[in-house]
Amino acid sequence: MDLEKPSPRPPAEGCLTVAVRLPVRIVVLVLVVPVRMVWDALVAGGRLLRDAVLRPVGRALLWMAWAAFVWPWVTLWRYVLVPLGRAAAWLGHRLVVVPAAWLYEHVLTPLGRAAARLLRRIGAGLGRVLRGIGSGFAWGYARVLAPVGRAVTWLLKGAGSVLAALGAGAFAAVAWLVGYLVVVPARWLYRYVLTPLGHGIAWVAAGAVRAVRVIGTGVGVALYWIVRVVLVLPALAVGRWVLAPVGRVLWALGREIGAAFGHAWRVAGHVSLLVGRFLGTLFRWIFVEPVRWAYRTVLTPIGHALRDAVLRPAAAAAHAVGRAARRTLALAHESARQATALVRESARQATALVRESARQARADLRRMLIGDPGGPRTISRREPKAAETRTLGSSTTALTKD
Repeated sequence: MDLEKPSPRPPAEGCLTVAVRLPVRIVVLVLVVPVRMVWDALVAGGRLLRDAVLRPVGRALLWMAWAAFVWPWVTLWRYVLVPLGRAAAWLGHRLVVVPAAWLYEHVLTPLGRAAARLLRRIGAGLGRVLRGIGSGFAWGYARVLAPVGRAVTWLLKGAGSVLAALGAGAFAAVAWLVGYLVVVPARWLYRYVLTPLGHGIAWVAAGAVRAVRVIGTGVGVALYWIVRVVLVLPALAVGRWVLAPVGRVLWALGREIGAAFGHAWRVAGHVSLLVGRFLGTLFRWIFVEPVRWAYRTVLTPIGHALRDAVLRPAAAAAHAVGRAARRTLALAHESARQATALVRESARQATALVRESARQARADLRRMLIGDPGGPRTISRREPKAAETRTLGSSTTALTKD
């Protein structure tokens, strides 16, 4: 069923469009072709400049900037600041953290515990005193203040009841007087005087509003027809019979000029491509092929000979120097590591000696203050040595000893 549907017809073109299209396209083509060729030449030159000059120069500048600004700071950080920071952290740990931990564990902690026990005892004493004072206040409140307060409350309730009764009677009398002296006359005045007067004023205002509305409607209709006849109808006639045809003609001319520019730009692109290929082929035949032949036939053998005779020996010598420098750096790094290990071992031994000395000093001070604890002595239950073995002719006891 889709194949039987009629294809949409192209929009019909007027005689003005057909008459204007060909001259406009010829003129635009003549004007656009040089511009397109100049544009394509500038684009090709820009790409060549970017690929052949700007990118290599940018990479060289980037490498120089890295070598001049980044690599020295990286080397300083890696081989100077990091080892110094590690050494400073190790010294800080050994000289500050370890003594501070020992001071906290063996000095500040016992002092804090003793101060806490003392404060707990003082708080317990103050609590007992405050509990005694509170018990006294509770007895005074229960035995003295509570009965006095109950009596005062009873007296105040009686006085309040009397005053409430007197106030209710006075309010009732005042309300009766206000109702018969103020409310009744005001209600009569509102019902028989103000209400008829308000109804009359409202009827007069409604009539005035209707009159103003009728007059305004007539004036508006008259102004509407005057404006329509004087301004709107001439403007519609000018827009329909003058501006609309002129606009259609200008729109057709603008559309054709735009289409002509697009067509001319595409045709100029093809022409520019053909001219560019012709110039490229001519440049290759005149310049590139002779240069390539000279490079393959003359420069390549010379370069190979120069590489085999000069560059390869120089590169081998540079590699040997580099290997020697790397070995020297490795030996220096290993020496620095061994020196660091020796320093750490010496510091550890010194710390152990200091701890042992402190322990012995504490033990001596404890013996000076509280004496030797005198714990149970260990008795050796080992067998006698070879020179003191028991035999039949000798004895090791004190009674049978010679």
